[in-house]
Amino acid sequence: MNRDALATELLDSLAGPDLTRYAFELPARAEQVSRARKMVSARLESWGVGEDAHDTALLVLSELFTNAIVHTGGHLVACELRADADRLRVTVQDQGAAATGPRVCRGAEGERGRGLLLVEAVSCAWGTYGAAPGVGRVVWAELPFVPAADAASREGASASEWPC
Repeated sequence: MNRDALATELLDSLAGPDLTRYAFELPARAEQVSRARKMVSARLESWGVGEDAHDTALLVLSELFTNAIVHTGGHLVACELRADADRLRVTVQDQGAAATGPRVCRGAEGERGRGLLLVEAVSCAWGTYGAAPGVGRVVWAELPFVPAADAASREGASASEWPC
């Protein structure tokens, strides 16, 4: 197993003293998607992430993790969650060596090909970049994040507000 192909630190723009981070690696096998979801779900619960953000984060993780397995030939998939005061970032890194990155399939009619369209629809922002050092691709998505303690104080806010 080539563990060197996964970057030891997934870089992104979230920074600051109020940052919460969780990362793990799993084998790049279909049955590991469920395990990744369970691990992320437990962590989000411990962070006090509300039900909507929790469910959305699990959906995004599932899509990105599945893409890393289906579209690359790596042995490991690295996942990372980062939360600050108002954003939750889900990052997935594969070991694939494809020359191009993931693309949103706007006209997907079949059962497959709509994962990134879904990620784009539920995320404030998403993107991709080549992993360094080594081969692979990093795909990330940012979601609005309101800690449970803050959610109660925002209860009077308009339901149509999107905090991103």
